[in-house]
Amino acid sequence: MTTPINRRRFLRGAAAGLGAVTLNQFLTACGASETHTPPTTSAVQSTQPTSIPPTVAAPTTASGAADTPAPAQPTSTPMGSPDLVVARSGEPEAMVRRAVAALGGMERFVPRDASVIIKPNICVAYHTYEYAATTNPWVVGALVKLCLEAGARSVRVMDYPFGGSAEEAYEVSGIAEQVKAAGGEMAVMSRLKFVPTDIPEAKSLRQSAVYDDALKADVVIDVPIAKDHSLARLTLGMKNLMGLIWDRQAIHGDMGQRLADLTGLVRPKLTVIDAVRMLMANGPTGGDLNDVKQMNTIVASPDIVAADSYAATLFGLQPEDLAYIQAGAQRGLGRSDLKNLRIEEIDVGA
Repeated sequence: MTTPINRRRFLRGAAAGLGAVTLNQFLTACGASETHTPPTTSAVQSTQPTSIPPTVAAPTTASGAADTPAPAQPTSTPMGSPDLVVARSGEPEAMVRRAVAALGGMERFVPRDASVIIKPNICVAYHTYEYAATTNPWVVGALVKLCLEAGARSVRVMDYPFGGSAEEAYEVSGIAEQVKAAGGEMAVMSRLKFVPTDIPEAKSLRQSAVYDDALKADVVIDVPIAKDHSLARLTLGMKNLMGLIWDRQAIHGDMGQRLADLTGLVRPKLTVIDAVRMLMANGPTGGDLNDVKQMNTIVASPDIVAADSYAATLFGLQPEDLAYIQAGAQRGLGRSDLKNLRIEEIDVGA
């Protein structure tokens, strides 16, 4: 395993991150405030927008009608494969590999020559992975390796941090180092690529400026860290997709339904929940190692609702305790009835 980030790199990233975000922006991104301060000329990339990016016209058919692709259907479960896999008690890469293999292998989700986007949680630039505010870097690196081994043409890893610049957050989190070592690319999310997008069948979030590359990728893999959240109760797979929209403040009203609406648009092919280290309180940013619980667990499923439902139980909650899980199940995005799912549990250390 690569040596963790040293103290000097951590402090340098922390100073840069804390200087780059105002208190009001931080509270808004965390869900503690609904007020908004326009970015100044010194603001970094992660600041909130002053306006919605220009509308990009949807491609049209020969008849001139807008050609809006139907949402991708969930990946079907091969005969005999589990609906969900839980891997425990191993090194992060070993757990990821065993979990994905049990689901049928990465080839089930990533066709040869596919363009892949991996979406971890890299929310701030001033905490290393030990604080469980950002996805474990070795979990992300393992997914990059598996995608390339399956024959992916490109694997890009990205998030839209709200504390510090993307470059700083990528570095301090340790994710950039592992992704590059695995042969993937860390991509900074450009403001110009957030395009106003209609969300078919949405009940609440009918339009949002969504990151265009995520909509055009052949495969999106969602890899959140399991952590406490002040508004949503927990950040899991569905909540992690907020990093693909420009105006995250708009999600805060009717959050459960709007997260389900966004999930119905993006439809990740695979959700891998990092519960190696879980942030049990004071999320989403944490900052106190006493709030971190070592679990050494990976939850993986092509069904994002099922993955979130199981991960909720790691916090002592049930699927019905989270509004976005309820809304996702009602929308038909997946299943929350854990008792009726085929769940395979693997002890990697055995």
